[in-house]
Amino acid sequence: MAHAHQHHDDHACIEDSLADLALLDALTAPALPSAADLGLSLNLSAGQGASQKPKKQQAYKRRDADLDPLLLAAAASYGHVTRNHYAHDFFPAVGDPRSEGAYDWTKWQPEDPAARQERRPRLKYVSRQGPRSQKVKQEEKENGTAAAVEPSQAAGKTPAPPTKPPVPPVTSAVPASLLPPSAELEVKCMARTRVPTPHGPVFLHLYHNSRDNKEHLAIVVDPAQLQEDTPQLAPPIRSRSLDAVWSETETDADRITRGAYVGRLSHKSQKASRPAEQRVDPPSLDTIPSPLIRIHSECFTGETIGSMRCDCGEQLDEAIRQIAQPITIPSPSDPSQSITIPGRGAVVYLRQEGRGIGLLSKIRAYNLQDLGHDTVTANLMLGHKADERGYAIAGAILRDLGLGSDGLEGVRLLTNNPDKMKALEAEGIRIVERVPMVPRSWQRQQHAKLGGDMVGVHVHDGEDEKERG
Repeated sequence: MAHAHQHHDDHACIEDSLADLALLDALTAPALPSAADLGLSLNLSAGQGASQKPKKQQAYKRRDADLDPLLLAAAASYGHVTRNHYAHDFFPAVGDPRSEGAYDWTKWQPEDPAARQERRPRLKYVSRQGPRSQKVKQEEKENGTAAAVEPSQAAGKTPAPPTKPPVPPVTSAVPASLLPPSAELEVKCMARTRVPTPHGPVFLHLYHNSRDNKEHLAIVVDPAQLQEDTPQLAPPIRSRSLDAVWSETETDADRITRGAYVGRLSHKSQKASRPAEQRVDPPSLDTIPSPLIRIHSECFTGETIGSMRCDCGEQLDEAIRQIAQPITIPSPSDPSQSITIPGRGAVVYLRQEGRGIGLLSKIRAYNLQDLGHDTVTANLMLGHKADERGYAIAGAILRDLGLGSDGLEGVRLLTNNPDKMKALEAEGIRIVERVPMVPRSWQRQQHAKLGGDMVGVHVHDGEDEKERG
């Protein structure tokens, strides 16, 4: 009995092996089985037409038939065959979504070569950004110095930079002889709107320029413009390019939509502004301090996600807070009495992330800093200068706003960087005072270190905001 049982097991094992070989033969055959071949075994098993020899139809040869044993062996060794194995082209057109039923090879039909359309070649990505040598050459050209021609550029291998649309010139009251060398840079305020902030309302200006494709901003703090019933004691801080006439066919609605309006815009008040040359602004009193301005460079990590690697976000907030502080001056009608007027000034927000190297290089520089390098060394290792920031666009924006360039009123610059002060003066901006930038975190650290109140330094806290209402 044991011998008969063993013989039965061997017979079953042989049948299983033969079945596996039959499946392997079907999968690795030079041609796919046709529909007639698939029905042949069913007819034979039913005893129909056993003596008739079917005529084998012509089948389509698979292009990967020679690889099937290798693929099957790899799938078998994996231990678990999933649908992802069939994506490796076990059957033709599996990866072609145009073939209906592609994942069922019994429904696949070969494509007629005569009806096959020529497939379009894949487009190659061609970078339009030239090498760094071209950028340096452009900078030297703008600065008035000659640069050597690179061999690759001489051979015409470097694509020409895309041309930028011309920007309408900005009306300026500064004589051409007094303008700095970079005054040919043109800026245009494209839009302006009122934005409420924790420190009071501000006017956000968006600028385009003729040098780059970035959208630089100006955050103007001048809430006196919203007080139409109160006499103006200082000239309003307004964009001359925004208030200019852009076309002969523009309407008041067009001007108001882009922000060229006066007063507070509402459904009851819509008054378009007039061009700078058609209005008479009140002169600034000698008792009113010059506008306080701040040049701030974009910092996504510090301003948006609150990175503790820098205090850029806090400096931006502190700049708006200091500019918005009310100003106490003697009353024009009675000098023995004092009055309070709203603060005035602007923050020019330049889109030059990471000292001008961009966000991508800045993130890479952070990794180098984690390895022990300082900021300057990290920038140099990435092929950049220690500081690639420029202030020509900031100077042009300040001139457009009439800040520090009209020859009548200078500006106070909120900064700890003397180089920034020199750069703005080189752009023709008249700076009458440098105001230190002391963020609140610095004040609190120094206050805690000394263990008491510091003379001449006020530690700002939430109670100040409550007192202001």
